Amino acid sequence: MAKLFFNYSSMNAGKTTILLQSAHNYRERGLTPMLFTPKLDDRFGEGWIKSRIGLQAKATIFTLEDDLFEITRAQLEERNIHCVLVDEAQFLSREQVYQLSEIVDRLNIPVLCFGLRTDFQGELFEGSKYLLAWADQLTEIKTICHTGRKANMVVRVDDEGYALKEGAQVEIGGNERYVSVSRAEFKKVFIGGQRIKFIDPVKGDVEDENDPDGEQENDRLL
Repeated sequence: MAKLFFNYSSMNAGKTTILLQSAHNYRERGLTPMLFTPKLDDRFGEGWIKSRIGLQAKATIFTLEDDLFEITRAQLEERNIHCVLVDEAQFLSREQVYQLSEIVDRLNIPVLCFGLRTDFQGELFEGSKYLLAWADQLTEIKTICHTGRKANMVVRVDDEGYALKEGAQVEIGGNERYVSVSRAEFKKVFIGGQRIKFIDPVKGDVEDENDPDGEQENDRLL
């Protein structure tokens, strides 16, 4: 029997890479996956899913007004669909999560969703909320915080590394920086007002001109 899967994580855990690898595995076996990606995420061009390591694939774009069940059923009239894969599933509406469950229950097609669980304020996205409630199977894709703990939250920070506590839940292509952190680190940075001190992955620690010796206790290294 088909199932509705929700694979969730913090940022930079490899969700999109796993999605694209899953699509490749289906095609390699002569099966046809259908890929969905939200219209609002056009960082790599409209209708493209692309991972940070360079894998990419064309996908069907959707907006909050689209009925994913009807789109999939229409495609079935032209070709077989063996699996539905949804990127950035946190941007789904409640109704669209229900539509995905209908693809599973009425069309008997497995649906694999990949997305974030919480936003930069520690709140559930709408799509994630209902996927957590209705999915048949939940899988956490793990990544780590710079402290070495498991990262399960995200903070949005400014150029100085201070958490931004207000703003739109969705910010695509802005100047803000998103950082995956543990719950403990989220509380220190978002609630406690501590800052993250960025580290250049090539040059090493980037010196803070106000604290050249790195002695301020409220700096969190990344």
